[in-house]
Amino acid sequence: VQLQASGGGLVRAGDSLRLSCTASTYGRYIMAWFRQAPGKEREFVASISVNGGATQYAESVSGRFTISRDNAKKAAFLEMNSLKPEDTAVYYCAARFEIYIDYNYWGQGTLVTVSS
Repeated sequence: VQLQASGGGLVRAGDSLRLSCTASTYGRYIMAWFRQAPGKEREFVASISVNGGATQYAESVSGRFTISRDNAKKAAFLEMNSLKPEDTAVYYCAARFEIYIDYNYWGQGTLVTVSS
């Protein structure tokens, strides 16, 4: 599975941004977003189940970010609202099949910069 992330950019604090992740093939995999800020380790942001019925969020983004997916389009999305400067990072989409714990497939990352 190849993942292609897009939608990053430069925004101001309080703005919104929508990231997209498109998969090369359809599969029953959980999709997620991670991010890595400069000088920090990569961290989990959000995940969504195969049918979209279950989602999980990092505490730092809960209530501001929404993950969704469209299986017909082989895509997942991350709607980011009320962005803060601390949300600045490279955002990566990832996928794993349900039987695995670790994410097996990763996109190339898209940069989100939030200015104050």
